Amino acid sequence: MTRPEPSFYVTAAIDYVNGDPHLGHAYEKIGCDVLARHRRLRGDDVRFTVGSDEHSQSVERAARAAGMEPADYCTRQVDAFKTMMRAFDVEPTSFVRTSSDANRRTSETLWRALADAGHIYKDWYRAWFCPFCEQFYTEKEIVAGMCPIHQTPVEWVEEQNWFFRLSEFAEPLLDLYEREPDFVVPPPRRNEMLSVIRGGLTDISISRGFSTWGIPVPGDESQVIWVWLDALPAYLTGVGYPDGDDFARFWPADVHVVGKDITRFHSVIWPAILMAAGVPLPRKVHAHGFITLAGEKMSKSRGIFIEPMQLVDQFGSDAVRWVLLSEVPFDRDGDFSIAKFIDRYNADLANDYGNLVSRTTKMVQRYFGGRVPALAERAAIDDELRSTAARVVPVYDAAIDDLQFSEAMAAARQLVGRANKYIEQTAPWTLQRDGDARLGTVCAELLEAVRVSTMLLHPIIPRATARVAAEMGLALGGDLTDEVRSWPRLAEGAPVAVGEILFPRLDREAVLAAE
Repeated sequence: MTRPEPSFYVTAAIDYVNGDPHLGHAYEKIGCDVLARHRRLRGDDVRFTVGSDEHSQSVERAARAAGMEPADYCTRQVDAFKTMMRAFDVEPTSFVRTSSDANRRTSETLWRALADAGHIYKDWYRAWFCPFCEQFYTEKEIVAGMCPIHQTPVEWVEEQNWFFRLSEFAEPLLDLYEREPDFVVPPPRRNEMLSVIRGGLTDISISRGFSTWGIPVPGDESQVIWVWLDALPAYLTGVGYPDGDDFARFWPADVHVVGKDITRFHSVIWPAILMAAGVPLPRKVHAHGFITLAGEKMSKSRGIFIEPMQLVDQFGSDAVRWVLLSEVPFDRDGDFSIAKFIDRYNADLANDYGNLVSRTTKMVQRYFGGRVPALAERAAIDDELRSTAARVVPVYDAAIDDLQFSEAMAAARQLVGRANKYIEQTAPWTLQRDGDARLGTVCAELLEAVRVSTMLLHPIIPRATARVAAEMGLALGGDLTDEVRSWPRLAEGAPVAVGEILFPRLDREAVLAAE
């Protein structure tokens, strides 16, 4: 019997569609896509879920302001989010709309499980409400009449709601955090959540009676299910909860990737709900930081904003994927600017990887008619190139698994940089002039460095690396460690084509002047 492939499941946040997708949405989805692509290259069977969070009051208000019905407005906005992901080569296996029939079934099933277990009751609720995060706040939590997260006015709400007994799960949650120290990462977010739990948990309202935009509460159609209790279950819907073939194989999720502002929902409320419903918990919640622009928080109203689609149109998806993940570490806030973009693009893509591919393939074309040369006399410097690859591959692999993308990219750049230095040290043009037999070995070693570099970089810059792979006849996949151990891998005499320049150098002054 054939052994099944290892499974891996990653989710990105289910996005509110009350506005257009911005650079933060792109950043998060690109990170998840890199992780998913990397796991596939290693031979895993991967599922990657994204989605649209549609039943919030902020979405309903945005729809009314646009003169549209909420359902029609959401459909329009979903198209915008899907267009953005296609532009950035983000390839989820599932896009879950929270208004879909499948997600309605998931939400109702989860609700009934909570009710059957005795974790739901009805009572009056009187509190301040933020329509943007769909959260109730106490008098102590609001700041000058504003939501502590969104800095927007809160509203006083009094109504009968259904409640979830969150207060009963403080100890189970503390036990979880003790048993699984990496359940929430990075450590600052974990410490914040521990402080929340230790500070005392109160029961939470999980229905709304002042709106009809949502999934009706099973058995009480005068209320709709709280938006977070139909958004979080989308992660289950993405793999077929409760009885789809994929659910048993892919749940629990290996990692939920979320913005730091919604960590509480994912690492306190969500695990408590799953515990109460008897559903296994996700293995990890990774809370990334925010992108600032030239040191300031993004704000469309203040003009501190970059349209992600314009970046793709101007520089290409590979370039934006690379610069975003290298400039903004995935575990904290990071700054982005067009000046930094140009400098990073030129240094890493144009001067390093693009230059390595171009120089190597052109020399093979010029000296060996575009065929992989035979390995002949070897020297210690050749072993240095191989040992660099052997050293950086496990570092890269572990960094990707930990969602430390900038560290993984730095590891890959070490191999690229060493290969470019190898060219200068060996001077193939001099070997050719002198008729030195080492010329073939040097060019063959360089082709191997390009091969391994291309495999490392493929999850991050898939378009450029796919072109290189096609030009060199490479199969992108397999165990990276094995690929390095198999050096040399390329067959002697195999064709190597010279393609167009992968990353033309940007004129810094000209680009900045045009902004």
